[in-house]
Amino acid sequence: MESAFRRGAREGVRDFLPISVGLLPWAVVTGIAMRSIGLTELEALGMNLLVYAGTAQLGALPLIAAGAPLWLIMLTALALNLRFVIFSAAIAPLFAGRRWSTRLLSSYLLVDGVFAICADKAVTSDDPQWRWGYYIAPSVFNWLVWQLFVAGGVFGAEFVPSDWSLEFMVTIALMVLVLPMLRSRPMLVAALAGGLGAVLLRGLPLRLGVVAGIAIGIAAGFAAEHWQQRREAA
Repeated sequence: MESAFRRGAREGVRDFLPISVGLLPWAVVTGIAMRSIGLTELEALGMNLLVYAGTAQLGALPLIAAGAPLWLIMLTALALNLRFVIFSAAIAPLFAGRRWSTRLLSSYLLVDGVFAICADKAVTSDDPQWRWGYYIAPSVFNWLVWQLFVAGGVFGAEFVPSDWSLEFMVTIALMVLVLPMLRSRPMLVAALAGGLGAVLLRGLPLRLGVVAGIAIGIAAGFAAEHWQQRREAA
C-alpha cells in the first residue's frame, strides 16, 4: 500500500503543476537580468542559489547596478520578502514536532506558488505524513525548475538581443502567481494599495517607492482584515 507521504507528494506536485508554468519565463528573465548588470555566470548562479527569491533578486539588481549602499539593497530585499513571515505563521502547524533542521530547510524552500496552492489543503489535513509530502514535494520541484531555468537564462543571456524588452514577461509571470492568492478581501486590498502606492511613489530617490509601496500594502491589508473581523463579530 502506498504510504501517506507518497500520496501527499503526488497530489502536491499534481496540484502545483498548472501554476508552475508561470515560473519558466520568470526564471529565464531573472537569469538574463543578473547577467545584464555585469554579474559573471558563477556570481549569478551563486546569487540564485543563496537568495532563491525571484522578487527580491529582481528588486535588488537595479540597486546593485546603480551602486546603491548595501543597507538599502538589504532593506529592499527584506521588504520584498516580508510576506514570508505571514506565510510561515500560516503553515507553522505543518512542522509541529519536526526537527529544527527540517524547519530550516522548509523555510528556505517556501515560495509564493506552493503557499498559494498547497497551504490551505495541507494545514487542514490530520495526517502529518501526508501533509508533509504535500508540502515538500512541490517545494523541491519548484526549486529544481527555478534553478534549471535561471541557469538557462544565465548561460543564454549572450544570445538574447539587447533591444528585446523582456520585463513584461516577469510581470505576466508574477500575475499568474499572485492571482490565486487574491481569494479574500484583505489580500485584494493589500495588493491594490501596494501596487498603487508603488506606482505613485516611483519617483522617490534610490527606488524607495517599491519599499514604500510594500509598507502601504501591508498596512492596508492588516487594516482590511481588522475591519472584516470586527464586522463579522458585530
